Amino acid sequence: MLIKGGNANNTVTQALKDIYAIKKPYAVLYKKKNMTRPFEDQTSLEFFAKKSDCSLFIFGSHNKKRPNDLIFGRMYDYHVLDMIELGVEKYVSLKEIKNCKCPEGTKPLLIFAGDAFEMSEDYRRLKSLFIDFFRGPTVSGVRLAGLEHVLHFTAVDGKVFMRSYKVLMKKSGCRTPRIELEEMGPSFDFVVRRTHLASDDLFKLSLKQPKALKAKKKKNISHDAFGTKFGRIHMQKQDLSKLQTRKMKGLKKRPSDTMEAEDEPITSTKKVKQN
Repeated sequence: MLIKGGNANNTVTQALKDIYAIKKPYAVLYKKKNMTRPFEDQTSLEFFAKKSDCSLFIFGSHNKKRPNDLIFGRMYDYHVLDMIELGVEKYVSLKEIKNCKCPEGTKPLLIFAGDAFEMSEDYRRLKSLFIDFFRGPTVSGVRLAGLEHVLHFTAVDGKVFMRSYKVLMKKSGCRTPRIELEEMGPSFDFVVRRTHLASDDLFKLSLKQPKALKAKKKKNISHDAFGTKFGRIHMQKQDLSKLQTRKMKGLKKRPSDTMEAEDEPITSTKKVKQN
């Protein structure tokens, strides 16, 4: 869910709209202003989480002390788990870049560059937060032609650069196409400000998956490529010599069979006496 603060300016409003355009149709955008401060009072965010049944959020605000502010966060059991405040130093919207855009609902390819994502705990949580927010729906496989959108995150010198590209597949003279990246926006230059991270024990608890959600493997059941369900049944060996077939309704002679038998010529081995 994307929430606009009570003092959001045009830059923050447009940034929320562009992120919503990337996340469609898996996001909710609240257009009305909400007078709340997530780092001081989180009850409003928890209310919106229950209302929209969302576990991830972005809160946008603007003031003199923290201009062009975006807070990325996630919930656990409808309570705030992690929050990381990012300041937008440079922003290029979708409208400013006049290139072709990806279709709505395209699953993006996420790329992270920079040692900071592995060395600092704040940046590790930020990377995990970006993955949860932008990864899209879980799928079993992706075809090559479906890789149309790339989100690239670079962490260097205390800043995080987010770039969005459209994948262009050109002819290469072989089976594998030549890949080119064309920037389509939006483009962000972030600086990390405040953080609110959950404890290690609570974070590990939030990663546990309930046993009820784990798929149980059923024996002797398989599916083909089209999703058709097949079941294997084990039976004891049958003695077909004792099978009574004469009394079966499907094997009874029909009247038409009897008439055909009567029409056939009768052959006899007796000699006919000639006059």
